[in-house]
Amino acid sequence: MSINADAWEVKQRFLDVPYNTLRFHEVIAAIEGVKHTDGFFYIVTPNVDHAVRLRGDNILKNIYEQSWLSLCDSKPISWMAKSLSFPLPLVTGSDLTACLFHEVIQPGDRVTLIAPYEEVAQRMMERFPDVHITYHVPPRNVITNEEAMRACAEFAARDKPNFIFIAVGSPQSELIAYEISHTAGSTGVCICCGASLEFITNLQTRAPFVMQKFGFEWLYRLMSDPRRLWRRYVYAVPPLVRMFAAEAMMRSKSRQRARSEKNIVEKQLEKPKTA
Repeated sequence: MSINADAWEVKQRFLDVPYNTLRFHEVIAAIEGVKHTDGFFYIVTPNVDHAVRLRGDNILKNIYEQSWLSLCDSKPISWMAKSLSFPLPLVTGSDLTACLFHEVIQPGDRVTLIAPYEEVAQRMMERFPDVHITYHVPPRNVITNEEAMRACAEFAARDKPNFIFIAVGSPQSELIAYEISHTAGSTGVCICCGASLEFITNLQTRAPFVMQKFGFEWLYRLMSDPRRLWRRYVYAVPPLVRMFAAEAMMRSKSRQRARSEKNIVEKQLEKPKTA
C-alpha cells in the first residue's frame, strides 16, 4: 500500500499542534512497515485536552513535534479542521490500540506495557496469552520522579519489544515515550494510548458507537466520571474557542495573501512585451 510520504514525514500544524494527516489504514501500513526493525517510533494522539495544554508548554510541544506520528484523537478538532478546508483524519488511540492487538500483533511478538495499575496488565496477559507481554507499573506522579522516569525507560528498552503501550495518562505517557527515545537500545512502535487498555479489558466502558460517530465520546466520559473530568472539559472550552478563532483568522489572511500574490503574477504576465 502506498503512503503519501509528506503525510508521515512532515507534520502540519492545526491549532498550533503538529499533526500527521494519515488516514487509519495508512497508519496501520506505516506501523507494519517498521514493527520488526531496530528503530524506536513513538506515536502521540493529541485531543482537545492535549491541544489546550500545549499552548504554553514549548517543552511538551517539542515532544509532540519529535514524535514519529502525531494523530488527531478528537472528532471536534477534526470537524474544526474540515470547516477550514484542512483535511485532518480522525485516528483515535483507542481504535488504533484495539486494531494493533487484534489484527497486527502476532503470537510470539514482544509487547511491553507501562500500565496504570496491576489488574490492567494481568488482564491483558490473560486476553492475549500467545503474545509475550511484560509490564511495569510506575508510581503515581511519575513525572516528578526522575528515578521512576528512568526506570520506565530502561524497562521499556530492556526486552527489545516490538510494541510498547504507555497507558498512564497525559502528559505522563508522552514524557515517558520521549525518555525512552533517548535511552540506548530502545526499539519498537510505542503508542501513548490513554485508557485504551482498560477498554480492551472491560475495566472501563467506551462510549457507544453512535456517540463516537457524532463526536460525543467526551460527553460519555464526562458522565462516567464527572468528579474527575468536569473541570478539565469546562476549562478547555474558552481557550479552544480562542485557538480556533486565531487559526481561522490566520488561514484567511494566508488565502488573501496567496490571492494577492497570484494577481500580481498574472498582471505581470499580461503586460505587453516591449521591443
